[in-house]
Amino acid sequence: MMTDRAAERKVKATVIVLLIGAAAAAFLAANVHLVYVAVHSEPDCVPHLENKADREGQFRAAAPSC
Repeated sequence: MMTDRAAERKVKATVIVLLIGAAAAAFLAANVHLVYVAVHSEPDCVPHLENKADREGQFRAAAPSC
């Protein structure tokens, strides 16, 4: 027969395992969402310099795709 202390320890261990599992599931879901968005998003083109910059501090796309 299980004592009160043993039962209490078992309940605490179960709660800890469930919390760790929930945290791991949330972490995994967030990373899956991040990868999904990174793979499926195609941002619009942004305005950039077409020619080499004349002044310091102006930049252009290295290899513009649009």
